[in-house]
Amino acid sequence: MRISLQAELGDFRDRHTIYLFALKMSFLAVTLSSVVIVLILPPLDWMGMLPVPFAHGVVYGVLLSWLIGGAVSSVLSLVAGHAMHQLSVSRAEFEQLSRTDVLSGLLNRRAFTEALEQVDGNACLVIFDVDRFKAINDRFGHACGDAVIVAVSAILATAFDGHSAVARLGGEEFGAIVVGGSEEQRIERVRSVCASLAACPVAADDCVVALTVSAGIAELKPERSKEGAYSAADKALYLAKALGRNRVVHENEGLYPGWGRRLPGETLGARMSNVDCDEARLA
Repeated sequence: MRISLQAELGDFRDRHTIYLFALKMSFLAVTLSSVVIVLILPPLDWMGMLPVPFAHGVVYGVLLSWLIGGAVSSVLSLVAGHAMHQLSVSRAEFEQLSRTDVLSGLLNRRAFTEALEQVDGNACLVIFDVDRFKAINDRFGHACGDAVIVAVSAILATAFDGHSAVARLGGEEFGAIVVGGSEEQRIERVRSVCASLAACPVAADDCVVALTVSAGIAELKPERSKEGAYSAADKALYLAKALGRNRVVHENEGLYPGWGRRLPGETLGARMSNVDCDEARLA
């Protein structure tokens, strides 16, 4: 008889597994004790050491093993199962914390890199960056800056669900793996998200902050290294910033003059002003 105990910690996050574990352990302990009793009684009977007839001894031994051994093993198994449950829950919580950005609730860079390694085509990598985030912190304070991070995270998490992955890469920079659809559909999806962010001012500490987001996109092709895709998306984001912010730039658009997907509501004067600011910052 083979009983699978499945002693991996992850199996004990469900309390139902604890009781199943205790039941299996009790049944196994009682069965083994009954076998031992049946094997020991014949020699004892042959040596005349049994106080009762052999048949009665077998019955009494098996009953006692089920009553006493079953009760003791059940209690011990429940105690061990609950301890393993607590350890499993703590491990799961630790794993969650180690993969999650505390402020935003999104994946952190480490977890995002792991997700990136599992993608095998028909997807793109997007790097988002909140425009002028340092100015927001300087003008309204870090509490307001944190509120902006939380608001952006919530919108990104809602916009990219299912097979996609979203992470906070650090500071005001976010990453997303957009899966499915054509290249143009993915680009439009990213543009729609950026437009939604621009249309939702953030209210915090008696102030309302209107923000915009720039994004760089690179395709995740099977023959392409993930480091190469990340570098291409980062360059596309850098160029989106240099061209005036509040825009989405795909890596292929850099091959043509006049590229850069400007989002609605941006004037030429604002664009030129933003380019001057970027040039000063990049210098």
